Amino acid sequence: MYNTRTCLAAVIAATGLAAALPSQAANWLMLQGTEPAGAAERARIWGFIQPEFQYTEGTKLEAGPFSGQDAIFNTIGPDRDASSQFNIRRARLGLRGQGFPLDSNTNYFFLVEAGNNGITKPGGGLGSLKLTDASVTFNHFDAARVRVGQFKTPGSEEGLKAIHVFDYVNFTSVTDGVLLERYIDADGSAPNDPNGPNGPVGAFRDIGIQLFQSFRQNDWEHSYAVMVGNGNGLARSDNNNEKDIYLYLSTEKVFGGKGPRRQGWKGFVWYQQGDRTLTLAQGTDSTADDVEEDFERKRWGVGTTYLNGKYRAAAEYIVADGMIRNGSDGGAVVGALSNNGLSRASLNVLPEDEADGWYLDFGYKIRPDIELDIRYDRFNRATDTDPAERRFDTLTLGAQYFFNKKTRLILNYEFREAEAPNLPSSHPANQILDGMDDRISAQILAIF
Repeated sequence: MYNTRTCLAAVIAATGLAAALPSQAANWLMLQGTEPAGAAERARIWGFIQPEFQYTEGTKLEAGPFSGQDAIFNTIGPDRDASSQFNIRRARLGLRGQGFPLDSNTNYFFLVEAGNNGITKPGGGLGSLKLTDASVTFNHFDAARVRVGQFKTPGSEEGLKAIHVFDYVNFTSVTDGVLLERYIDADGSAPNDPNGPNGPVGAFRDIGIQLFQSFRQNDWEHSYAVMVGNGNGLARSDNNNEKDIYLYLSTEKVFGGKGPRRQGWKGFVWYQQGDRTLTLAQGTDSTADDVEEDFERKRWGVGTTYLNGKYRAAAEYIVADGMIRNGSDGGAVVGALSNNGLSRASLNVLPEDEADGWYLDFGYKIRPDIELDIRYDRFNRATDTDPAERRFDTLTLGAQYFFNKKTRLILNYEFREAEAPNLPSSHPANQILDGMDDRISAQILAIF
């Protein structure tokens, strides 16, 4: 383990250095479907694959009703059957273009996922090909472009950023905990219901309509986006009449370059709000008394990114109000039978609690083909309920080797710690969290 304060100080110092020196500041809103009229092909096939290996020591649960069984946080998704595995994390094939049938101001974007992940195998279920993006963008108006269909929602930098230029293997704990949404039917209080996902993870996407535009003033670029969507996940219809609202603003000092590696210094703020429908068990084994209720889900954040030459940096603060995912019973793998045989571990959600978190990220290219990375992130879960609050701290050390512009190797070592800050160190919750292992990962990205 490591000294958290020392490492945090090092990261803050490193990020401060980056801010003092002349990272990733692309305008993600404008990287799909906004090619100038006549500048794009009618149909262009593209895609990428990400084979990977992840490893933990596989430490078992050390306390609680599932003591001695697998700890969910020491297993590798999406199946959670092992503590180490080779996997095809993502394999995506897309088609994009403009000019159909006779209008070059209209663009389309289509992408499907064939990898082994939470999109194709929710809850460890059967995998299949899943649609992640299907959108049409109308670029006919100066004040606003219009995008309709299924696409990434305006929001957090980690979610909005194109995954094929993501600098790490895994997301930060706060992004995974409150932004990478899992859709479940109930709150998890029924003792014998695993309450697994009822569909793919949200993948930072929704189905709806978005107005957006970017305005250039000398070296500065100002952008906005307003979106309305179903708020019910990938490739499926709405399950209530409450629509999600997404708002986004950014301003960027552009240094040069273009595309996902454009250099600049960007500040941004975002807000999301919607309702989720949950079934609440009423304390008996019978479902006859269960009630269905809508709960508000709000998320917002503020952050900055920086890319210039050899230096890359980012920082973001994220707040969540309502629909806080609260881990699994006893830290066990979802569906596991308790040692006394009376209950099964379920996914849980706290419909009216809160959470927050932040991350600092810094990268430096020691050679044109090698980048060294360091990231520190904190996730404070269930901050409105003292006994339920959990704190997660992760320091990630990384390295990227660029074989060429379209192929790279990513190596990560994650130092992971977790605690229940308002409970004694001898409490079973802290005994369980003390068993959280560090995680090692290696991933290849190949774009074609």
